[in-house]
Amino acid sequence: MNQDEPSLPEPWLRGTLTEVPAVGRGVFLHALQLAWEDAKKWCDRLSDKQIHARPAGLPSVAFQLRHAAGSLDRLLTYAEGRALSGEQLRSLKAEARPNGSAAEILAELESALDLGSLRVRACATDDLSLPRTVGSKRLPTTLGGLLVHIADHTQRHVGQAITTAKLVSASKAL
Repeated sequence: MNQDEPSLPEPWLRGTLTEVPAVGRGVFLHALQLAWEDAKKWCDRLSDKQIHARPAGLPSVAFQLRHAAGSLDRLLTYAEGRALSGEQLRSLKAEARPNGSAAEILAELESALDLGSLRVRACATDDLSLPRTVGSKRLPTTLGGLLVHIADHTQRHVGQAITTAKLVSASKAL
């Protein structure tokens, strides 16, 4: 684990991304940046076995990171006013698959966050009250509601990955 390395202030305290309006910058982009930094800090040194471990029946770190990446893509699709593709639905079903190395899974998350940040930038200056729908039931929300949920949901699953990473790292069996 990298918890003993000196750390920078959290992204929202660095004065970065100033070209993006304050709400989009702070709520959306800095949240995704922090999710990546936290995932890398706590999951980067896990072995391939550890990243797939399910201590006490918890979902694996791999699942949490893949779900964060996949749901970011799906939620941004809704934010952009589009329906999910067949490929996105297939990816959803494959999130719990116990394959891939720790490095590959972290790279999947990093790639999803990088692309997600570009997509957020594209809509962060739009009217946040624009109506949007979610899922096959087309549940009503707004662009702003989706973007806030994206930040919250991503950080929630990265937090769960970190907790599981701490458990598997402390385990003598893994």
